[in-house]
This record gives sequence, structure tokens and C-alpha cells, in this order.
Amino acid sequence: MSYINVKHGNKGLIGLVLILIAFSGGYVNSQTKVGYIDSKKIIDNMQEAKDAKQKLDLLVSDWQKELNNLQDSLKRVKDDFEKKKLILSNQLKADIEKNIKDIETAITNFKVQKFGEGGEYFQKQTEFMKPVQDRVFKAIETVAKKEDYDYVFDRNSDLLLLFVNEKYDLTLKVQRIVEGK
Repeated sequence: MSYINVKHGNKGLIGLVLILIAFSGGYVNSQTKVGYIDSKKIIDNMQEAKDAKQKLDLLVSDWQKELNNLQDSLKRVKDDFEKKKLILSNQLKADIEKNIKDIETAITNFKVQKFGEGGEYFQKQTEFMKPVQDRVFKAIETVAKKEDYDYVFDRNSDLLLLFVNEKYDLTLKVQRIVEGK
């Protein structure tokens, strides 16, 4: 099975090109068959997807509790410091200020580690949803091959080509020309 994710700002142009390719009979003896699916509808109705989302939500809830504890700790240290800073020695003030900075850094690092780009949230989301996506892609491939579809698109993405009949792959021919063979 082949699937390709094409993300461009100009979906209309890409769609037009694909329609022209699909319905031009230049390289094909028979009519090209194109279909689409609604992946959101499929995934929203899968119990496995609901279970994966619930598992991820529980993990996020745990992380949120941990983050709240860090933020509460920071607030307590800051409040305590404000109450006592007039009677503290300069060295003790510096130590507490360093402790506050360390807690703030820990909070920032925690947020980035868990929720930042490429963070644990996105890794877990991918991990939990991979079996669901694999099952959907396998079903798409089964339907496409059984009903002789050449291309299957997902209407819920920028432009996601989920299945391609490999008989239309021109890669080797183009590569030979590029290489001068």
C-alpha cells in the first residue's frame, strides 16, 4: 500500500492536476477509478481510537497534575520569599532567588518535554494511534484493490493520497531519463 501526504497552500491547483491525470486517457486504456474516504468519520467510530484517546487523556491528566504541583511549589516559595525577604541575609536571598529560577526552569523544561514540538505528547499520540491508522490503511487497501480503484484520497486532510495503484508509478522511467539512460 502506498500513501502520500501532500501539504501545500494551493489545494485547488493540486486537485486540478490530479483530476486531469485521473481522467486523461493518455496512458491508460480503461477509465481511471478514483475514490475518497472520510478518515475522521471512520476513526471517530472506532473503539480502538476512543481507547487510544482515553489513554492519552489520562496521561495528559497525570502530566497536568505534575505541572500543577510544580507551579504550586513555585508559588509557595515566591510567597514565602516575599514575606521574609526584608529579614533575610543577602546570601539567603540569593539562594532563594536561585531556587525560584531553578523551579521556573524546571516548569519550562517540563512543558517543553511533555507538550513541546516533538515532545512526549506527540510521541505517545503517534504510538497510541499507529495501530488504528494501520488498520484503516489496510482496510483502504483492501477495498481499493477489491473494487479496482486506482487512487483513494482522504477528504479530511490538506490532500492525503492514501492508495495508489502501482501500475501508474513512473519513477523508474523518469529516473532513467534523468540519469541519461
